[in-house]
Amino acid sequence: MQEDAAKNAKDAAPTGTQTLLRGLAVVQAVAGGARDLKEIARLIGTTRSTTHRLASCLVDERYLRVVPQVGYLLGPKLIELGFQAREALPLVTLAGPYLDELSALTGDTIHLAIREDDDVLYLHKNPGRNGPEMRSRVGHRMPLARTGIGKALLLDDSPQEWQRLYRISLPVGGKNLSWPAHQEQSWEQFQQRMLEYVAGGYAFDLEDNEPSIRCVAAPIRDASRQIVAGISIASTVPYMSLEKMAELVPLIKQVAARLSAELGAKA
Repeated sequence: MQEDAAKNAKDAAPTGTQTLLRGLAVVQAVAGGARDLKEIARLIGTTRSTTHRLASCLVDERYLRVVPQVGYLLGPKLIELGFQAREALPLVTLAGPYLDELSALTGDTIHLAIREDDDVLYLHKNPGRNGPEMRSRVGHRMPLARTGIGKALLLDDSPQEWQRLYRISLPVGGKNLSWPAHQEQSWEQFQQRMLEYVAGGYAFDLEDNEPSIRCVAAPIRDASRQIVAGISIASTVPYMSLEKMAELVPLIKQVAARLSAELGAKA
């Protein structure tokens, strides 16, 4: 398929752009795993001599590099450009259309957040159309272990880190005076839920943080596959049944995967 796409692009291009497109095709071939001139030439449909000229130029300009006993690899210039591209487009701006899509599809409150020290920091909020307005706001911070979006940000962390964050999130004296009827989950219960979330690639808030609020969340990853942010769909219990939460898991994971792809993450 990669070979066909490269040939189709070359055939459709005006003559003056063919060299540029062939150079880009070389980069794509190397990114796809081609390591020698023979394989690159096969993928992009050029002669060995033409492929050698293109590859040599790209090595000179640092878009490719040659490693002994390995072959061609992507070069440092692409790493530099990748970081510049990421920094040039703020996460909130990039995520906006995806958050709007979730808002339109569900009618619920949509959040985008990142981890800052031991807290969730909310970067964006699309207010919901279902039920009363939530107290979350842009710039608001909450303990990671108490929110669905916070748990999504912790899916790659160790159980030891989960336990540390669980403990510091507990109310002083073990009771939330503003929510006296709430039964805090034990560490064992918290750990079991986190293990289930890791296996499923999502996280829930089942009224862990405030009365009557539930949410479904998923992590956003960058090109290194590191979790860099999270998104969530939240509403009050009358509008967020357990059945609905289960139905929302595939949706939020799919949107999170598309947003992750915008940051360079591969499926």
